[in-house]
Amino acid sequence: MVTRLLHTRYRVADLTRTVDFYTKVLGLKEIRRHKSPRGSELVFLETPGSEELIEICQYDASGPVVVGPDLTHLAFEVEDLEVFAAHAAALGYPLSDGPTTASSGTTFAFIDAPEGYEIELIQRRPDTSRLPV
Repeated sequence: MVTRLLHTRYRVADLTRTVDFYTKVLGLKEIRRHKSPRGSELVFLETPGSEELIEICQYDASGPVVVGPDLTHLAFEVEDLEVFAAHAAALGYPLSDGPTTASSGTTFAFIDAPEGYEIELIQRRPDTSRLPV
């Protein structure tokens, strides 16, 4: 039986550009970088308030990276979606969808990472911090 989620991996073609997006646009912190025994270039990123890591992997020997639509996405909570959207747009990453407000009062939007992975951004109403969107 598993005991906890450790990390989620996303394979990319351009490690530098992708890590820049996650650190400069989303504000994640790079905590570890190394080459695996099989030759993968790996960067582990930490999200404030979370124990699970995000692993960004470049492994050219696996062939081209193909990101399918609606296959997967990461969701991050933000304090102020409007402020985040302005910050991301100033760095060349405008929102790709939204913002939309759910009946719960929670507002969400989406932004596309450089490799085409979709990122969901959620601004929760203060009294709904643990409810699903």
